Amino acid sequence: MTAMNAARLRAELVGPYAALDVVSSTGSTNADLRAAAGTGQTPDRTVLIAEEQTAGVGRRARTWVSPKGAGLYLSVLLRPHGVGFTKLGSLALVAGLAVTDLTADLGVDAALKWPNDVLAGPERGKCAGILAESVAAEETAVVLGIGLNIRPLGPGVEPGPGGLRPTSLAEQGARTTDRTELALLLLSALDRRERRWRAAGGDLAAAGLLEEYRARCETIGQQVRVMLPGDATLLGTATDVDPSGQLMVTDETGKPHTVLAGDVVHLRAVP
Repeated sequence: MTAMNAARLRAELVGPYAALDVVSSTGSTNADLRAAAGTGQTPDRTVLIAEEQTAGVGRRARTWVSPKGAGLYLSVLLRPHGVGFTKLGSLALVAGLAVTDLTADLGVDAALKWPNDVLAGPERGKCAGILAESVAAEETAVVLGIGLNIRPLGPGVEPGPGGLRPTSLAEQGARTTDRTELALLLLSALDRRERRWRAAGGDLAAAGLLEEYRARCETIGQQVRVMLPGDATLLGTATDVDPSGQLMVTDETGKPHTVLAGDVVHLRAVP
């Protein structure tokens, strides 16, 4: 396992990003940047990458398996001035587009599952997870975390909600698994996507990102089970994603619902 080339990453990415650091091991890159953001001293577009995470956390406090050298584990602190709080949820969708920009470049068949998963391969295993967390601070701040499986995780990894099994770029025939190269490609794609999103005030449609997201999102058109905050469950058909990144679901009685946050399980495609 070759360590990531931090000097190369800084040489090519500091400019679009304010700062970039690579650490050997940490509990969670998201937790580290959340703590740093609260001090007010960490600038917009600060990147932290870890070779290994020992306490990575996803949605609903689920742990993310982050073994040393098997993936790309990074977080970015963003201070998107001019983006209202209600639009911040769409940032995870922007990151999903950046990850699928990467998979397309690598020759990997991948699609998005609303709101924060990237699925790959004919069996649609989970290849990446995204977590955007707002930070309590004087100015708007968000920590955006991305965990990407590059090499097989090995036996013993539990499937996600709905039996979603993990997969990796290597298993799906990616043209390279060099983690430094992948970090460069992913962060460059995220830079382009996030600048458009920020300039449009967090509106996916105004940024020209909504139609692309709809085209890449396999949740739309699926019969779904949505696990909502408070342990409520919604069954229905996912019909669309709106400009603020919310999922539109029509339940079994024909009543429309707007879902801001929730875990989605794909049940089957609707004819």
